[in-house]
Amino acid sequence: MPAEDAGTVEVTRQGEIAVVTLRRERKRNALSTGMESRLAEQLASEAVATSRAVVITGGDQVFSAGADITELREMTPEAISAYYRSSGAVYEQLASLPMPTIAAIAGYCLGGGLELAMAADFRVADETAVFGFPEIGLGILPSSGGVARAVRTIGPARTRDLILRGRRFATPLADQWGLITETVSAGMHVKRALQIADELLQAPPLALTLTSQVIDAAAESSHHTALLLEQLAYAVLNRTS
Repeated sequence: MPAEDAGTVEVTRQGEIAVVTLRRERKRNALSTGMESRLAEQLASEAVATSRAVVITGGDQVFSAGADITELREMTPEAISAYYRSSGAVYEQLASLPMPTIAAIAGYCLGGGLELAMAADFRVADETAVFGFPEIGLGILPSSGGVARAVRTIGPARTRDLILRGRRFATPLADQWGLITETVSAGMHVKRALQIADELLQAPPLALTLTSQVIDAAAESSHHTALLLEQLAYAVLNRTS
């Protein structure tokens, strides 16, 4: 691959906010295994670890047009399994960060790109954004948390509509379905994400982390278990305020 197509991932700091930017514009920020590895490195960097909120974006034109599946086509099942334990684990790495994470989306947010965005706590999309999981047309399915997160976020019926039909749709429908957190004017996605991050910085960090973890666990728990988790988290936080 030519060096200019390999891409990189940049991290900048705006105060206590880390801004993580995918930089592979010539390939519409396609998530090759190399890009996934570079993203994993940056998510583990000191700049991110010492931040109190993370904004992840693909820049002004495109978030990510999806995974670079040409790399995966010739892999054996054993190699695919190893992939999910290596660079393919970056989606869960983003989801497990202790600080709030916000995906700032413009342009294409497809396939692996949508899976990456859904791994964030919040999704701010401008009016140019286009969403979808095109994998079914290739005889595969979203496999980096896309199915699981879509079911929890928009429900099984809409997940089937989204994935089995390989639909692409714009920001208004994504907003209507609850796939994104907020819609903004074209070009305002990063600015708005930074504003939300600033709002979140006003809350105690441990309260943000534990509350977010309880929300995630409640989505997969019985009412009794979710209630118990709330109460335990409250007991812990009550001694830190």
